Amino acid sequence: MFNIDRYISSPLFPYFFALILAIPFLVLFRQFVFQYIKMKNKELKMLSVKGNSENKSQAYERMVLFLERLKPANLVNKFDKDLAKHEYVYLLEKSINEEFDYNSSQQLYITRNTWQDIVNAKAALLKILMDTYENVGDGATLSDFKTVFLMNYMNGDDFIAQTIEQLRREVLLVT
Repeated sequence: MFNIDRYISSPLFPYFFALILAIPFLVLFRQFVFQYIKMKNKELKMLSVKGNSENKSQAYERMVLFLERLKPANLVNKFDKDLAKHEYVYLLEKSINEEFDYNSSQQLYITRNTWQDIVNAKAALLKILMDTYENVGDGATLSDFKTVFLMNYMNGDDFIAQTIEQLRREVLLVT
């Protein structure tokens, strides 16, 4: 027969009793820790996704601002009116390239095709600027140059507005 007094009087009984009581607490503690770690990982993942979408939104905003600044209507008001044409063209080209370089890191968040359209818009605008400079006579004033520059842009496709519209469509797809 089974003699319980023999086991209760054993010197190992308190350890056995403590082990029996501790096992459920250890199992519950283990489940709590794993559940806590799982929730923290979900939280970190959600924060990284949120941060990434914020970076994308900011990238699109910055590139739209860059393209708005590229519009000739905004460029003709830049710099002093007393500049010579060649000084104006040099400063304008330098300003465009510096702003483009400043924003070039945004290509990480924008699709490859849209980034290429932005690069093409910048290149097309610089080409119009240079073509206007080469075709305007030496006797023309800076005001005349600006007028011809605006007219040359307006006579062609509005590639800047098209690129901005493409950015808008892409933002709607991303968000």
